[in-house]
Amino acid sequence: MSLFTSKRKPAHSDVITITDVAERIPNLIKKLPHVAHGLILANDSRPNKPTGFGVEFEKATRSNPYGIALYYKDTQFTYTQFNEWANRIAHYFLSQGIKKGDVITLFIENRPELLVCSLACAKVGAIAALVNCSQTGKGLTHSINLVKPKMIIVGDELTGPLKDVRSTLELSDDQFFWLADADTRKPNPQIKAPAGYQNLADKLTSQPRFNPPSSYEVFHQDGLFYIYTSGTTGLPKAVVFKHGRWMKGYGTFGHIMNLNKDDIMYVTLPFYHATAMVVCWSAVIAGASGLAIRRKFSAREFWSDVRRYNASAIGYVGELCRYLMDSPMDSADRKHRVTKMVGNGLRASIWHDFKKRFGVEEVFELYGSSEGNVGFSNIFNFENTVGFSPVPYAIVRYDQEKNEPILNKKGFMIKVKTGESGLLIGKITKSSPFDGYTDPEKNKATILENVFTKGDRYFNTGDLIRDLGFRHAQFVDRLGDTYRWKGENVSTTEVENCISDFPAISEAVAYGVEIPGTNGRAGMAAITPTPDSNIDYTELLTFFKGSMPAYAVPIFIRVQAQMETTGTFKYQKNNLKKEGFDPSQTSDPLLVWLPGTTCYTPITAEVFEGIQIGQYRF
Repeated sequence: MSLFTSKRKPAHSDVITITDVAERIPNLIKKLPHVAHGLILANDSRPNKPTGFGVEFEKATRSNPYGIALYYKDTQFTYTQFNEWANRIAHYFLSQGIKKGDVITLFIENRPELLVCSLACAKVGAIAALVNCSQTGKGLTHSINLVKPKMIIVGDELTGPLKDVRSTLELSDDQFFWLADADTRKPNPQIKAPAGYQNLADKLTSQPRFNPPSSYEVFHQDGLFYIYTSGTTGLPKAVVFKHGRWMKGYGTFGHIMNLNKDDIMYVTLPFYHATAMVVCWSAVIAGASGLAIRRKFSAREFWSDVRRYNASAIGYVGELCRYLMDSPMDSADRKHRVTKMVGNGLRASIWHDFKKRFGVEEVFELYGSSEGNVGFSNIFNFENTVGFSPVPYAIVRYDQEKNEPILNKKGFMIKVKTGESGLLIGKITKSSPFDGYTDPEKNKATILENVFTKGDRYFNTGDLIRDLGFRHAQFVDRLGDTYRWKGENVSTTEVENCISDFPAISEAVAYGVEIPGTNGRAGMAAITPTPDSNIDYTELLTFFKGSMPAYAVPIFIRVQAQMETTGTFKYQKNNLKKEGFDPSQTSDPLLVWLPGTTCYTPITAEVFEGIQIGQYRF
């Protein structure tokens, strides 16, 4: 694809031309030294050069030793304090025989202990398995056993879910470590670990504070994180995230934001996801800036926290922005110093209004997946785009009815035209490799071969993307059996498996449907009750809440006497998605879990109309 498309503005008002880009160059030039340095780091793939998260954090510490690295509640940590804390943990890991490539599972909510343990793992070359804090039951067991950890560190706030599955974990009793839900930098004789756990804080007293030599024995291809993503095959998949990949994010997203020692970024996103852990934190480290975190997002407290920490930047996902826009207008909406934000999923419908209302000048929208090899970043600060990508990719025509790419007469895929939408695929090359999952079979399922020529290989992102021209794109939707709700990818297979465990249901099909005014797609399930059953829908909702994370619980239910299938016995989801939860489209009973209620209730014409006009805040 040529970078130099037509200079004449196409009919689509949001299509980007070389002229549009040229107009943004002067602003980019101001950041050029920092950006250029970042790009050098991002593209340095020398196999034996010490690199990665630990090395760069130590550089930031030398650059700003007494600057505040982390704010949490009323606690502050300088770069030196935080780095020395991580060093003590790293030295303890080494004393226990932890070596490069070993896995340590972290099951801790958003607090300093999660971040410092992640950094400690990076310093010894261990891989931190960042388990989703919403995981319970079978999903939690699977996520932990899948990566075969040498130890697990759990925060006191999550001992309940872990206790429920402990007997199913492939770990011995001496591999369970615990951290109190308190300041754990120093041992506290008044705080005792629960039975069956070792208190990690007690192990650090005699550990040295200097940087371990192992930081400089970590290289480009060494593993850094396992980040879990919901796929189309049910239970979570563990994605290998290497130090070299972290350096790409650090060098691009991190340096493009151009933060400095006076900047503070406020982040309430979960740090078991790459947006917070990699994108937001790496941008902070790149500027030796401050990071302010909160345990869980609160729309009511968001801007007061921003003012409390004097933040100048924020991390976001689209749903967070919608909640902030839905909050009542306030005279203090612009009484802060936030001018930059980084994240993904900001809806075109609120993009401009969000910037105007809250005084944000630059939106560093990005696109990428934990497992993928293609990424976009809004370096030119256009509106309604995931930005620009320098890596080789293509957007190809896709038949959504058949769920497959459209091929030409020679059997090759067809690129879409500027302004059109299609499937995004990333070319697998030496400079843009596909690191993949822990399961080789799942890797095969995501690799497309002989796409445009014999022998070429591409990663299938599973995302519908619109080509805006000049290597810019706009996210449209997820394809296949995964949808996104509340900032989380939801596996329909996993939801269907949970639903089928309910005794009165014989079959279930899960899919995502759009609710006007919300981000992503809300969960909907078509169910077939067992013969002669009488489902209690209050009991059903209670069961769902106990069986799956809150974001995966279906908002809508459709009750069918029999499921429609294809000739090969696959469920026909396209018609279900098309009819959605509109009672005028089907005679099947439809139910909804309305906000603030404790059971599913029937969808009448009046309820449907209320949902359409935004009467209910999902």
